[in-house]
Amino acid sequence: MSTPVPSWDPLSEAALADQLGTFDRMRSACPVAASPRGVSLLRHADVVAAANDPVRFSSVTSPRRSVPNSIDPPEHTGWRALIDPFFSAERMAQLEPRVREIAEGIVEVLPRRATIDAVADIGRPLAVRAQTDWLGWQGTEERLLAWMAENHAATRSGDRGWTAAVAAAFDEVVRAQVDRRRRLGDAAPDDPTTELVGATHAGRPLADDEITSVLRNWTAGDLGSVAAALGVVVHFLATHPEVQRDLRRDPAPLAPAVDEMLRIDDPFLGNRRRTTEAVRIGDHEVPAGTRVYLNWTSANRDEAVFGDPDAYRPEENASHNLVYGAGVHVCPGRPLATMELVVATSSLLAATTGIELAPDAQPVRETHPVGGWRGVPIHLR
Repeated sequence: MSTPVPSWDPLSEAALADQLGTFDRMRSACPVAASPRGVSLLRHADVVAAANDPVRFSSVTSPRRSVPNSIDPPEHTGWRALIDPFFSAERMAQLEPRVREIAEGIVEVLPRRATIDAVADIGRPLAVRAQTDWLGWQGTEERLLAWMAENHAATRSGDRGWTAAVAAAFDEVVRAQVDRRRRLGDAAPDDPTTELVGATHAGRPLADDEITSVLRNWTAGDLGSVAAALGVVVHFLATHPEVQRDLRRDPAPLAPAVDEMLRIDDPFLGNRRRTTEAVRIGDHEVPAGTRVYLNWTSANRDEAVFGDPDAYRPEENASHNLVYGAGVHVCPGRPLATMELVVATSSLLAATTGIELAPDAQPVRETHPVGGWRGVPIHLR
């Protein structure tokens, strides 16, 4: 016997005003909740189970094909075999000195004892410059920074027409890079974009829309993600001086430290799935064809797994951390994002003696469909 799935409104004024608190309360009261948008899974165990079951929880959730995000196995496996080597440990090690140079250049010119925004003044410039340098898109930095600002505004507005127009504008940036390499032929620069243009899948060259889709995932999503994640990290350091002090003394554990800060306040709210058959979750039966949301932010704060969700325990919590997802669709760009965040944080710590919240301004939260911070005013010493 099943009971009806409780309802909730994740876009209500109260929920948007306190997303973390809302998720914590909902997870305790009714860990499966339905809205007109679909059914949300809030518990760690349910989210992990769904993420690891691509047969019953399909990633094909809309007519728009996204490579590889909206592709299910077995086809998905071949795409990951193509994409994952771009983020190998060897490649990240080769890229790291250039990212460090970029990060140090950004931090060096930041004013001391004056209010700056960790997201706008550090996160976004770092994300854009690191990504354009990696992909060989030099010269597009200002255009991408402007696009990021408009994309944030369009997303917050809920205006689908505006959001679609912003997405189309980004695709134009991507196609221009692809077209340039096709024109240059053998004279094209040696970078991941050129490599992708010349790649094959299933014994054939990639279609232009497939190349565009992959590059869109690597850029449009990652630009905002890195900026948002760095905002979370800097806010955590500013509000946890003991952790900041320890990492200044020994920056070696920065990678797990950053992951744990993002677990506590995960800015990546969720991913969509679609049930291919009726699925039982706890006492509830979810019908076939239902849109399901895997709420990573809530799952990463599940008391059944982490105890006090706000307790900072990098080593103990690492194996259960879902910041980069789980299952076959775990984020392929995790090595790049981690490297960029670690390099940025270590550069910031090395160039300063203190990071504090600004006394004359308040941090501003982001809201659905993302989390974390829209702005983090800080002072550097």
